[in-house]
Amino acid sequence: MIDDLKYIHEKDAQDALGIAEKQWQQFEHVFTIADDVTGRTSDGTLFGQDAIENIVFAGMGGSALAAALFQSWPCVNIPFEISRSYVLPNYVNSQTLFIASSYSGNTEETLSALSLAEEKGAMIVVIASGGKLEEIATTKNYPFLKLPGGMQPRFATMYGLKAMLTLFVECHGVIDMTKDQLHNTVVPELAGWLREATTAWLPTIASGSNLAKKIALEMIGKTPVIYAGPVFAPAAYKWKISFNENAKNVAWCGSYPEFNHNEFLGWTSHPIEKPYAVVDLRSNMEHERVQKRFEVSERLLSGKRPAPTIVEAQGDTVAQQLLWFVALGDFVTLYTALLNGLNPTPVDLIEKFKGLLNE
Repeated sequence: MIDDLKYIHEKDAQDALGIAEKQWQQFEHVFTIADDVTGRTSDGTLFGQDAIENIVFAGMGGSALAAALFQSWPCVNIPFEISRSYVLPNYVNSQTLFIASSYSGNTEETLSALSLAEEKGAMIVVIASGGKLEEIATTKNYPFLKLPGGMQPRFATMYGLKAMLTLFVECHGVIDMTKDQLHNTVVPELAGWLREATTAWLPTIASGSNLAKKIALEMIGKTPVIYAGPVFAPAAYKWKISFNENAKNVAWCGSYPEFNHNEFLGWTSHPIEKPYAVVDLRSNMEHERVQKRFEVSERLLSGKRPAPTIVEAQGDTVAQQLLWFVALGDFVTLYTALLNGLNPTPVDLIEKFKGLLNE
């Protein structure tokens, strides 16, 4: 079925697989922040040297994915929290860099959080493709990074990641990367790496030689449970929501070492015939004790849970491995959708829910 190109084209009407194939191009997209925005200082940086004491990123669903990845790479030098709520942490104040991110620009939780951030006098930045957030940013002259429109938020993760990198190299000392490094080294290397990696998972590559298709075939009829260590937990979360939205599959994710302090025992009291498919995202970049925890857990849980599908990260750096995991998960979940007989792109029930919520 997933080697039948005619079937794929019929079911994947919005060409989600094509978007996954070309997501390396998102990383090359050039974002600009106007020179005259609120917060631009005389030395060209945003918000001035040492002005930012903490960062709060407000976003929901796919709009928060880039921020989740950012916590593993490249990481920031000051406290950084993702807020998925209508409200804000109590500590937000005038030294907080507040980022309002919504792909549509109309996410009600993010708009609520933005209003509260304004009341607290936070330094405001907006990331969106349009909507109410763009209107607010334009009216109030906030730094604004405009995302290309026309896709589902979960398909725009690399745009979001590049937007955040563009923002943070403009803010003194937030990340250990300069503009020149970002544009002349980081972007070309990672875009090239991602472009090459995804060629192995294209629809034209048969199931016998296609890792993404092989994993998808193992997921059918089951609930995927994806595990990773702390560094790659954001990738496991991306797999989880991609199973939810692409394949319309219930899925869960968890992370080591926390797994061994509670969830580990949850697998032990029932027979192996559990309706789950366990996926371990493993990496040599994780702490050596985390790597050993995966191995010992697999041994002790043998016969008590389904044997895990072990996915070993490819790449020589955290950044390469992180993007490799994310891209692979996109392909796996898109092929799972096709095996489920579904068009992976629409999220009709979410749109219906939003409509009913506003009645």
